[in-house]
Amino acid sequence: MNINNSSRLKYEIMTASDSELMYQLDQDTEVMRFINGGKLTSRKEIDEIYLPRMASYTNLKEGWGLWKISLIESSQFIGWVLVRPMDFFYDHQQLDNIELGWRFIRNSWGKGYATEAAMTIKQALVENSQLIDSQQIAKFSAIALEGNNASINIMKKMGMTYLKKDLHKDPLGDQIVVYYQMDVGV
Repeated sequence: MNINNSSRLKYEIMTASDSELMYQLDQDTEVMRFINGGKLTSRKEIDEIYLPRMASYTNLKEGWGLWKISLIESSQFIGWVLVRPMDFFYDHQQLDNIELGWRFIRNSWGKGYATEAAMTIKQALVENSQLIDSQQIAKFSAIALEGNNASINIMKKMGMTYLKKDLHKDPLGDQIVVYYQMDVGV
């Protein structure tokens, strides 16, 4: 699956060769504040945990993976958007419910890039799922820690609505989060 450029951004699926970009993004305590309380990610964690984790859910045909977001004007990397089925790491994967998530460098915050990227990727996923012989996408979901108002605002701008506050189980650690969701037809 390819994603066409949007008005300001270009999109590429991330691979292991993007490990330095992943590492640099995770070296800002403010970027990491609503991920893990502000703890920086080590190179060893990128290599031994995050790259194998990304490889496990990357499926270019379906559009799953981390989508590298760069500015068209300068080709500067500004962040990524996550795409994978909800509950991917468990036996009850929701193949018709796609999780979207994002992480952007701080100097790109407040400029609408994350919203533009998430909406562009969502639309490309809908169009792609109609073209290939795969599980049709029925819903998009996103999660955030309760105080992460910037991410919650992106979810709302996308048309997602509050679903619940609940425990999100993940092999890297469980957290109480808020869930937002939208039907594909919305």
